[in-house]
Order: sequence, then structure tokens, then C-alpha cells
Amino acid sequence: MKKYFILYKPFLLFLGTFFLTYIVLTFLYQRYLNSFEENEMDSITRIVSDNTEQVMRLFNNQSYIKKSEIHPYMKLFFNDKYVARIVEGCNAVSVIILFISFVVAFSGKLKITLLFIFGGSLLIYVLNVLRIAALSALIFYFPKQEPFLHGVLFPLYIYGVVFMLWLIWVRNFSRYASKDTK
Repeated sequence: MKKYFILYKPFLLFLGTFFLTYIVLTFLYQRYLNSFEENEMDSITRIVSDNTEQVMRLFNNQSYIKKSEIHPYMKLFFNDKYVARIVEGCNAVSVIILFISFVVAFSGKLKITLLFIFGGSLLIYVLNVLRIAALSALIFYFPKQEPFLHGVLFPLYIYGVVFMLWLIWVRNFSRYASKDTK
């Protein structure tokens, strides 16, 4: 049994570090969410909503957000028509936690790891805001395609970006990156 632990030590270290980081960050995020009242919107989702509105207003003056009177979400209007709602799950924090957990599990030098986490998280955040804005416009023009757009295309887009960032990290910056110079 000991020889298997030695043989698979890098894999087991990766798994342990990944899950430990994921659990700790998820726990902290859940505590943050629990600090809000039941029907109160968290501030990260509010900021994402505000940023989405700013992006949409660049292209369409009849786009805006409005807080729901009853529920903890923002109503998103495109061409003065209610097309979507922005809920806590739209803020990409869970995607960023997944991204960070992987990078930490394959960490490299501390400074580069922290810079990559910051830069990658910022990129995911910005692309998520653009995703919400584009999704809202597409739902306005193609309402029957909403299940495909929201359930397939846009998750593929955001997770595809995360996967590409992971590949860049592992191939270029992690401790397992190739050290070959040509």
C-alpha cells in the first residue's frame, strides 16, 4: 500500500490541495452569503448587475436593471423589456473559486501564482459580465433559444475560458511546467 502512496504522491497531493482549497473558499463564500438577510441581495451580485447594466448601456439606451421588490435578484431589461434576472449564481464567484483551487493545487512560485490568480479571476469576472450582457440581448432577439443559450452555450463559454486558463497555467507557470528551452 505504501508503494502506491509513493507512486501516486503527486496526484494525491494535487487532489488534497485542490479539495482543501475548494472547501475552504466555498465555506468562506457561504459565510459571506449567510451574512445577508434571506431576501437581501449580496453586494457581489449587485456589482455584477451594475457592471452588466453599464456594458449594456454602451449599446442600447433602453437597457437597465431594477431590483426585485420581493426576491434577492435584479431584473434585467433590454429595449425596455424584461428579459432576465441576475441572481447570486450569475456572479461567477463559484467559477472563480474552482479556477483558484486548480491553480493553487498546481501552484508555482508564490508571486506568479498570486498574479495569475488575480489576473485570471479578473478576466473571468469581466468575461462573465460580458456573457450576461450578450445573453440578455440574445434572449431578447431569440427568446425561444433561451434554454440552449443559458443552459449550454454560455456555460460552455465561461468554463471554456477557465479550462484555457488552466492549460496556460499548467504548461507555462506551474511547478510541472516544461522547463525545456529551445
